[in-house]
Amino acid sequence: MGNSDALIFDPIRTPRGKGKTAGALHTIKPIDLVVGLIGELLGRHGDLDPAQIDDLVLGVVTPVGDQGMDIARIAALRAGLPDSVAGLQVNRFCASGLEAVNLAAQKVASGWEDLVLAGGVESMSRVPIGSDGGAWALDPETNYATSFVPQGISADLIATLEGFSRSDVDAYALRSQQRAAAAQAEGRFARSLVPVRDINDQIVLDRDEHIRAATTAEGLAGLQPAFAMIGEAGGFDAVALQKYHWLERIDHVHTAGNSSGIVDGAALVAVGSEQAGRELGLTPRARVLATAVSGADSTIMLTGPAPASHKALERAGLAVDDLDLIELNEAFAAVVLRFARELDVDLEKVNVNGGAIAMGHPLGATGAMLLGTLLDELERQDKRYGLATLCAAGGMGIATVIERL
Repeated sequence: MGNSDALIFDPIRTPRGKGKTAGALHTIKPIDLVVGLIGELLGRHGDLDPAQIDDLVLGVVTPVGDQGMDIARIAALRAGLPDSVAGLQVNRFCASGLEAVNLAAQKVASGWEDLVLAGGVESMSRVPIGSDGGAWALDPETNYATSFVPQGISADLIATLEGFSRSDVDAYALRSQQRAAAAQAEGRFARSLVPVRDINDQIVLDRDEHIRAATTAEGLAGLQPAFAMIGEAGGFDAVALQKYHWLERIDHVHTAGNSSGIVDGAALVAVGSEQAGRELGLTPRARVLATAVSGADSTIMLTGPAPASHKALERAGLAVDDLDLIELNEAFAAVVLRFARELDVDLEKVNVNGGAIAMGHPLGATGAMLLGTLLDELERQDKRYGLATLCAAGGMGIATVIERL
C-alpha cells in the first residue's frame, strides 16, 4: 500500500446544548447524538456506500455510563451501518475529538484504510466530568508525585506568570461572546450544523444554546473568581507555588464567564483518500497536511498548543505567518492570550467566530468541531491554510494543519 493524501470531505456537528439537566440536549442520549450525525452524513452523500467505511473513531473524555463500552462500535451498529464497519473510542482528554480525526488521517495517509468517520461526543449533562475517577486526581500519592492541580488553578497560574489581569481575560471573553453571537446571527455555522431531533423526529435544538449575546463587560466583572477557594482550601495554590517558587501568590482571575462552558454535543468528520472520494462521489474540501501532539509541564498544564503547533507546522513545511486562520480551544481566556503571545500571532486570525467561552466545550467532541468551523471559515473567506489546536489535561497539546482545496 502506498501513501495517500488524507482528505476531509465533510465535517458536521450538532449544536451545543447547555450541559445541565435543564439543557436542551439532556434528554438525548450520547449514542443518539452520534447516530443522528451518521444518518445525516449518509443522507447528504447519496453515493456513499456505507460498506466502504473502514472505521468509526470517536473521542470521549469520560467514557463511562452512557458513554462507556466503546460507544463508537455500538453507534455504528445502532446507525445500521454494515457489520464490517469497526469502531474505536479514544481518550486524550480535551484533545480527544481532534485526536480521533488525526488518527483517521493517519490511517488514510498510511494507505491502509480508505474511508474513516471520526469525531467525538460528550454529554456533560448526563455524564459529569470526572465521573471516571482516575489516579491522577484521586490518588494522593500520584497527586503528590506529579504536582497535580485542577485546571482552573493552572489557568490562573498562566495568567499570573504572564501578567494577564482580570480585565484582560474578561475583555477576551467578551470578544468571544460578541463574535459567536454575530457568527450565529449571520448563519456562519449553518453548513456544518445539524439540528438534533428526538424519537418523534421533532427538532430539539438547532442552534448553539450556550451563547450569551447580551454579555457585557460589567456583567463579567461582577462574577466571582471560580478557583480561589479550591486553590486556598484545597492546598492547590501551595502545590503550584512550590513548583513556580518565584511567584508570591496566584492571581485568581478566571470565572465562569471567561472559562469554557459545560455543554453537550457531538461531531463527525468524513476523512478518506482521493480514490475513495472518486469512487463514492465525495468532493474533498481540505487536505490534512500535518498532525502533532506534544507535552509540557503538567502543573501549568495548558501550554501544550504552542509546542504542538510548532511541531505540526514544521512537518507541514509552513511558518506561523503562512496561516490564514487559527481555531484554538478557549479552555480559559489566559490560554488563548498566552498562545497568541508565544506564537507571535495576530489575534485577528484566532477564533474569528468566537469559541468555547461563548459556545461551550463538549470535551470529547470539541476538537472535531473546531476543525469543521475552521474549514467553513477558510471557505467563507476564500483562504488557504488553517490550524486547529487544543490544550489537554496533563500538559498535552494537539495540532492539525489543513489546506483548503
